[in-house]
Amino acid sequence: MKSAYELAMERLSKTAPSKKLTKDQKNRLAELESEYKAKVADREIFLNGEIVKAIDKGDFAAQEQLQKQLQSDRKSFQAELEEKKEKIRQE
Repeated sequence: MKSAYELAMERLSKTAPSKKLTKDQKNRLAELESEYKAKVADREIFLNGEIVKAIDKGDFAAQEQLQKQLQSDRKSFQAELEEKKEKIRQE
């Protein structure tokens, strides 16, 4: 007897069959992941430094704005990454 999960996965594979990735695609996806992790880390280091400066000055409005900017940057990097990964998967 199959579980509900297994039945759902069977239905899903009928409507949208999964496509096997080539080794090249897998390597390019891994490179993209690494590249975007580095971009996020670089941005975090920069903005965290700016946040510390704002805290030292007592400028809490600037601190809050920088934290919002950091969250926004993370989301935009993630969206870019997913878009590029999808292009690779569709090849």
